[in-house]
Amino acid sequence: MTELTHLHSPAGVAPGNGYSHVVWGTGRFVVVSGQCAFDEEGALVGEGDPAAQARQVFENLRRCLAAAGASFDDVVKLTYFVTDVAHLPAIREARDAVIDTARPPASSAVQVSALFRPELLLEIEAFAIVPDSGPVS
Repeated sequence: MTELTHLHSPAGVAPGNGYSHVVWGTGRFVVVSGQCAFDEEGALVGEGDPAAQARQVFENLRRCLAAAGASFDDVVKLTYFVTDVAHLPAIREARDAVIDTARPPASSAVQVSALFRPELLLEIEAFAIVPDSGPVS
């Protein structure tokens, strides 16, 4: 089993609000590319609706993590790319439905002028550490 350590507020750093400043552990490193709000067939979910897009993005992240033998419990870092920081409350609500809010991953949020399609409001990438139990098939 991977043992992850979450440090919410290192000495001299203000506590994080809904994220850990530092997370570390041992095991196999898993990187999930930025996910957008597309369903299994590539259709956009939730045009104009940041909450619906966030829910779909976290479902896509869940599926990608599972393919690598990981879950949200293994995530050590999330990076949010948003076209408007006003979408962050909706994103946090979707995130809090899938992560352990007592042990949140490290995170960064970046407002961008646009994503690769104009109707996309957000993209999220994930980094995880899972037990090193060999290749996942």
